[in-house]
Amino acid sequence: MSYQSVYAPGLFRGQVIVVTGGGSGIGRCTAHELAALGATVIITGRKLSKLESTAAEIREDRGKVATSVFDIRDEDAVKTGVQQILAEHGAIHGLVNNAGGQYPMPLANIGKKGWEAVVANNLTGGFLMAREVYTQHMKKHGGAIVNMLADMWGGMPGMGHSGAARAGMMNFTETAAVEWASSGVRVNAVAPGYVASSGMDHYDPVFARDVIPKLKEIAPLKRMAEEAEVSSAIVYLLSPGAAFVTGACIKIDGGSSLGAKAFPLVAHDRSQPYRGFHRASKPRAVG
Repeated sequence: MSYQSVYAPGLFRGQVIVVTGGGSGIGRCTAHELAALGATVIITGRKLSKLESTAAEIREDRGKVATSVFDIRDEDAVKTGVQQILAEHGAIHGLVNNAGGQYPMPLANIGKKGWEAVVANNLTGGFLMAREVYTQHMKKHGGAIVNMLADMWGGMPGMGHSGAARAGMMNFTETAAVEWASSGVRVNAVAPGYVASSGMDHYDPVFARDVIPKLKEIAPLKRMAEEAEVSSAIVYLLSPGAAFVTGACIKIDGGSSLGAKAFPLVAHDRSQPYRGFHRASKPRAVG
């Protein structure tokens, strides 16, 4: 089997695209799709074992992939990491700022250390990656950047640290889109809602048992997203088809961010998922 992308074969042939957090979840799926479309994909992360596992899958599927191990929260490591990628591959045509992480916690219980850790993961690290890719290569050569947000519109109760960071990333996306446009750089974002991704298996067992099974009821489309449905939006924003799109955010949330609280949602099964990722597997929390 191979990735069943909706995009044209060879769309990214000859391009080098970096995917942070590419060893698991949405990052892994996106790396697979980009490689299937001809890109040389550089997946980054903190754990070599996860990266090598995904890289082995991509190579087995006859894709081109390399790994780069560093922490996006470490400024010096990011500078060095980007330098090494450019030295080895000669260019960075696209950046997918996917890496991040958070944990459920009410605001009153979040300590300073936990707050700063989540902001560093979901905002500062993405800024550092985008800045270095821009200053080291895209400022002269152009390119496309896609940042990862979340369904944080109107607040993110239970994950306020992540909501604040993701909202900050939206503003960064809009600012960078203006400042870097004259260099031929487009900067956009995606904002997934609840995705049936492996990241759900890292949440607290009680949260996984009591909350995650109910999440599909929140969206008017009455289901959770597939990883491939997020990846396809990312791929679009990286593609020539989005050449006049910058500073934008695609919401991939099944309508959950819409103001539908006073409107009764009807139970249905009319929304059919796009399951393009041939190696996808459901998180244990979803079943």
